Amino acid sequence: MKKIINDTRAPKAVGTYSQGVELNGVFYFSGQIGINPETSQMVTTGFKDELDQILKNVDHLLADCNLTRENIFKTTIFLTDLENFSQVNEAYTNFFKAPFPARSCVEVSRLPKDALVEIEVLAHS
Repeated sequence: MKKIINDTRAPKAVGTYSQGVELNGVFYFSGQIGINPETSQMVTTGFKDELDQILKNVDHLLADCNLTRENIFKTTIFLTDLENFSQVNEAYTNFFKAPFPARSCVEVSRLPKDALVEIEVLAHS
């Protein structure tokens, strides 16, 4: 059975999609951008601050589903500038413990709300 995830501590969807969906113990979280859920505004103080906000948002979504970072098995990262790849790696070493989840990272021309980075997460219970 499919369960829709709707956490009030994470940003509301900026389009016609759910924050996430759980199906048979697998959690498919929609891409997170650097929106502060308290203000519903994008963090505009640079790449690192956007990335930090995204990771906080991911933590909130996980907690709402009684999950932790250790439950994440795959992420997909969208960057508007691949020059920021090293900052993503640095953030990952602080956010995750080895062994790290599988990951894809691609450069894209533009993201919603002119975000610099978006991260999509898959987790299991």
